[in-house]
Amino acid sequence: MNKDYYLKLRNKYFPKELKFILVLESPPVSGKYFYDETGKTSEPLFNELMKALNYKPIAKKDGLKFFSDQGFFLVDATYKPINKLKGVERNNTILSDFDNLVADLENSTPEKQSGLILVKANICRLLENELQQKGFNVLNQGAVIPFPSTGQQKRFQTEFQKILNKYYKNA
Repeated sequence: MNKDYYLKLRNKYFPKELKFILVLESPPVSGKYFYDETGKTSEPLFNELMKALNYKPIAKKDGLKFFSDQGFFLVDATYKPINKLKGVERNNTILSDFDNLVADLENSTPEKQSGLILVKANICRLLENELQQKGFNVLNQGAVIPFPSTGQQKRFQTEFQKILNKYYKNA
């Protein structure tokens, strides 16, 4: 899959009223992309985001529509699947695509008013200061939100809820 494929799936769910942009790492090598309507509601990221928003979708498409209707949008720091890369190589790939991420975010929120929520430890550490320096409203304020899998689901919910409770009226 290439970037255009992911953007086509993603952009179908651009919110009418954008409030929050979640910035994650990349589409996974597995192909279980967040915005793929044919995926399962049990996919870790999708499942945990629906739980956080207190919504039980009947199908993934239903949940994606709800996510969008609530003003949420998800972008990736890079559209090169990198979850099989390690350490420096992974981080360098993210950083090499930083200008593309900034352009994507500026296109999504030209006034930079939408709140950014960074998810995944390396994304939080690598990008929070850089995105703030570019004028974006990063809501993490130093909080590291882990990716919700491999035992990190509870911590994801705790950290994500802190931000939702502060900024999201429906939390």
